Amino acid sequence: MLRYIAKRILILIPVFLCITIVIFSIVKAMPGDQVRAMMPPNLKSDAYKLQYAEMYKKLGLDKSLVEQYFRWMGNMFRGEFGWSSMLNKPVILAVAEPIRNTVILNICVIIVELLISIPVGIRCAVKRLSAFDNFWQVFTLITWSMPSFFLSLCLIYIFASKLGWLPFGGMPNAALTSGWAYFSSWLRYLVLPTIVLSLISIASTIKIVRNAMIDALSQDYIRTARAKGLREKSVIYSHALRNAMIPVSTIVVFTFFGLFGGAVITETVFAWNGIGRVMIQAVSARDTMLINTMLAFFSLLSIVAVLIADIVYGLVDPRVRLS
Repeated sequence: MLRYIAKRILILIPVFLCITIVIFSIVKAMPGDQVRAMMPPNLKSDAYKLQYAEMYKKLGLDKSLVEQYFRWMGNMFRGEFGWSSMLNKPVILAVAEPIRNTVILNICVIIVELLISIPVGIRCAVKRLSAFDNFWQVFTLITWSMPSFFLSLCLIYIFASKLGWLPFGGMPNAALTSGWAYFSSWLRYLVLPTIVLSLISIASTIKIVRNAMIDALSQDYIRTARAKGLREKSVIYSHALRNAMIPVSTIVVFTFFGLFGGAVITETVFAWNGIGRVMIQAVSARDTMLINTMLAFFSLLSIVAVLIADIVYGLVDPRVRLS
């Protein structure tokens, strides 16, 4: 196993380097002036030109693109991600809280998704073409087809505007509450974005679990298990579910890591201070240091997701031998 992981990491290192080259090139091709975005607007002409030249040289923009790339990569490997012109603080501090908020939101979404999609998918497969199965087939089709921003606005209108049960959006204020009150306020702010992302995620997961279970239940070893007189629950959960979880485990891994980039719209609608919302703001403000760091972070997440999915696949499926 360790040898396989080391081999996969060695393969993925040049992939990550190629991705960083593409990221650096795209960000450099963006319109606008990075130095001008960081300059105070109230300087007089001569002072502005002098400080502009100093900032231009300090950022290394007087160097060639190749030198700028290697300087950026070298700084990243040392843990120096630059200065965020939008938030006026180091990038590592600017993204620390948004990453934490996004991780909390993603964990809640994954928990809700697994608690709903796996039991529902199994029952849909067992009760194929029943009223229960037909209901969830229609339900998943609707939620899968519905845009996340429209679903978000509908929930805000119902639960925040009309019923007043939940806040419209935003984040809990630690300065106003503490202890249990702060924790409960976190839960209230989490409910709506978690529901939106969960509804979108469970649609595909239910279909995958259902199809995988239908395929597993049609195999010869299931007929043999039933012929031996095993209980139906034992056939379903001990024999069929193990094989059905092979594609599901891969999907869950990619769903978790994919939510970091896919929750941009939901975080923006609910004003959730997550990494997706910060990324949109950074692009609008042309905060190149923050953009570079976030794109590299998303790329690294995708690569790690591929590695973890391969490992999980090998652990779940005993027929796969990792060497």
